[in-house]
Amino acid sequence: MARFAAIGLDHRHIYDLTEGLLAAGAVCVGYDPVTTDPRVLTGFQKRFPGIPAVERERLLDDPSIDFIVNSARPCDRAALSIAAMRRGKDVLCDKPGVTTAAQLAEVQAVVAETGRIWSVCFSERFIKPSARKAWELVRGGAIGRVVQTVGLGPHRLNRALRPSWFFDKPAYGGIINDIGCHQIDQFLAFSGAEDAEIVTATIGCFGTEPPGFEDFADMTFQTPSVRGYARIDWFTADGLPTWGDGRLFVLGTQGTIEVRKNVDIAGRDGEDHVFLVDGGATRHIACDDVAVTYFSDFLADIAAGMARGVPQSHIFTVCRLALAAQAKADRFVAEARA
Repeated sequence: MARFAAIGLDHRHIYDLTEGLLAAGAVCVGYDPVTTDPRVLTGFQKRFPGIPAVERERLLDDPSIDFIVNSARPCDRAALSIAAMRRGKDVLCDKPGVTTAAQLAEVQAVVAETGRIWSVCFSERFIKPSARKAWELVRGGAIGRVVQTVGLGPHRLNRALRPSWFFDKPAYGGIINDIGCHQIDQFLAFSGAEDAEIVTATIGCFGTEPPGFEDFADMTFQTPSVRGYARIDWFTADGLPTWGDGRLFVLGTQGTIEVRKNVDIAGRDGEDHVFLVDGGATRHIACDDVAVTYFSDFLADIAAGMARGVPQSHIFTVCRLALAAQAKADRFVAEARA
């Protein structure tokens, strides 16, 4: 039975990662209580009252711990991951796993040096049943050859819940690196590609405080045979009953798929809706019985000593492309209008 520790309780994603691993059969033997956001720590303690607080170095030095879960400040995740890998532990990291190209290069070098697994959870695909179902349909040939993908990733700002580092670009790495990485992961997966080209990228600041905060971005990607577009933003209005109306559209030569991950606006209740149009009909596909296997696959990889559920090369490629798109993006600051 795999044993892990939670270190870097700085983002609420630590809850989902821990819950998913526990449900998959792993055992959390401790957490490091040091945090930049005491509210995250309080939430963790309420959700997991049986897990003890243990000093970070003791957790890293404990040879009985197989891996760590890392949701530190984005700019701190690479150093923590490296420290864990050099002490014989695999790592499951919140996204974004890195904030600079230098960090990515060092993580890659340490993975090669130690042979450890470094996985980054791109949750908008990895742990959404609707995304899994759509991927199965595409892989099964339901819409023919994929021609294009369109990904929409709006998010609610939830300003009152955000720590100060959330608005500090060096700390989070920029909007594309932070939440655009999900869209890059999806494009690679649904196009069946190992790599892609960032054709264009744009980042905008539409006036969200503080000045200069990146609150909008879009990108186009391509492989030799598939095109893609993605838009991300921090403008989800309070009237929506979830954090964002995340959608994915996949165009094929014989049909289309639309994924509504979090909500069907003014439609069916609940999350995870898939709509399929093919040569025979238009269908809504419920995803209640679709198994999410990311966490169990990760535990199997830990046992086998190799990344098979999500190849290590895919994780590195998503990180590299997100950093590249962030760096090359055209930037604009929109003028406020009455």
